[in-house]
Amino acid sequence: MLAAIAAMLIAFSIGSNDTSNAFGVSIGSGVLTFRRAILLLGIFVTFGALTQRKVMYTVGSLANLNTALIATALFTSAFVIVFSNWRGFPVSSHQAIVGSLVGAGVAVGSAKLDLLSSIVISWIASPITALFIAILIYSALERILSKVPLFLAERVISMMLLFSGAVIAYNTGANELATALGPVVSSGHLNATIAALLGSASLFAGAVLLSGRVVETVGKGITPLDAFSGFSAQMAAGLTVFAFTLLGMPVSTTYCIIGSVAGVGMLKGLASVRLHLIKKIMASWVITPAFSFTVCFLIGLLMGY
Repeated sequence: MLAAIAAMLIAFSIGSNDTSNAFGVSIGSGVLTFRRAILLLGIFVTFGALTQRKVMYTVGSLANLNTALIATALFTSAFVIVFSNWRGFPVSSHQAIVGSLVGAGVAVGSAKLDLLSSIVISWIASPITALFIAILIYSALERILSKVPLFLAERVISMMLLFSGAVIAYNTGANELATALGPVVSSGHLNATIAALLGSASLFAGAVLLSGRVVETVGKGITPLDAFSGFSAQMAAGLTVFAFTLLGMPVSTTYCIIGSVAGVGMLKGLASVRLHLIKKIMASWVITPAFSFTVCFLIGLLMGY
C-alpha cells in the first residue's frame, strides 16, 4: 500500500498548493471567502477526477516502475510540493511528479522519452496560450461591459469569476490530481474510481490545512487584481488547461494561471506586474523537475534495479 499512500500524500500536497489556482483571485479580490472557496473546490475537484481519465493514463504510461519506485517517486514529489508551499511559492505538481517518474524510469531503462518531450512542449505552450487568451478576454469584456451600468457590470463579473474558479477546480481534479493518481491506477494498485474519491478527499484536506500562503501569492502577489481582471485571468487559464486535458496532456494549472495573470498585468501596465516574483517562480520551475529527477534517478540506481 506504500504507493497508494504516497499518491494520497501528493494529493494532499496538491490541495495545499493548487487552491490558489482556482480561487486565489476570487479571495484576493474579495468576491469569495476562504471557507466558501474550499467548499467549492472540493465539489468540482471530485467531479473532474471522476469524469476525466486521459491524463491519468498518460502519466501512468511514462515509465514502467515497480511498487517501490512508484512510491519513491510520489513521496519525492510530495516533499518538493509541500516544501515549496511552505516557502510561499506556487510550484507545478506536474513537474515534480513527471520529473520523479522519469528519473526513476531512466535509472531502470523504462522511461518513454518521446512522451516526455510531448509533455515538455505542452508545459511551454500552455502558459503562453493562457497569456494571450487572457489578453483577448480582457480586451473583449472591457468593450462590452463599458456599455453596461456599473452596478450590473460588477454583479455579472462577480458571477463570472466564480464560474471561472469552478472551471479551474474541475481541471484540478481532471488534470492535477489525475497526474498524481496515474501511476498507482495504471499499475493496478487502485481502481480509478476509488482512487479519484480518495484523492479528492486528500486534496480537500490539504486545501483546508495548508493552502493559505500560496493563495496570497497568486491572488495578490503577482499583480493587484480586481474581479474583472481576475475573471479574465482565471477563465483563460481554465480554457487552456481544459483543452490540454482533452488531449491527455498533464499541463500545469499553476503555469497557466500565472501566465494569464501576467497577461492581464501587462494590459494594465508593466509597472503593475511584480517581475521579481515571476522570476523567482520561473526559477522554481527549473529547479523542481531537475531536483525531482536527480533524487529519483539516484535512488533507482542505489536500489540496484
